[in-house]
Amino acid sequence: MGRFRNAGSDDGNDTVIDMSPLMDCVFILLIFFIVTTTFVEESGIELDKPEAAAATKSDKESLVIQVTEAGKVLVEGREIGFGGVRPLVQRELRAEEVPVIVQADQGATSGLLMRVVDEAKLGGAPKVSVGTIASKE
Repeated sequence: MGRFRNAGSDDGNDTVIDMSPLMDCVFILLIFFIVTTTFVEESGIELDKPEAAAATKSDKESLVIQVTEAGKVLVEGREIGFGGVRPLVQRELRAEEVPVIVQADQGATSGLLMRVVDEAKLGGAPKVSVGTIASKE
């Protein structure tokens, strides 16, 4: 019966609870929640930024080439065909560095689109963007 103590007896030994395992668990949980938390970026306000006086704005901001479902290649409403893309891009880029945008109709095949993009790159366009033709509805 030496293993059990009498609740009423006071032998001078105080019982101490070891807190280090509890602290370890708390820190592990804290690290877990910090790592798994996703931070939401709050949207800011729209600013109307002033333009520099030395900035030049061209009349033609970009060269838009359209590819129709029927396979026609159009620039500003006139048909130029696949053969006219490369010379047009060379001529436009010689005057001023403008971005080239190829707009494809929904029904246009990817082969037609890639052919026009390749012709524009061969014409010297450093970057060619691809977009869609806006619907007229």
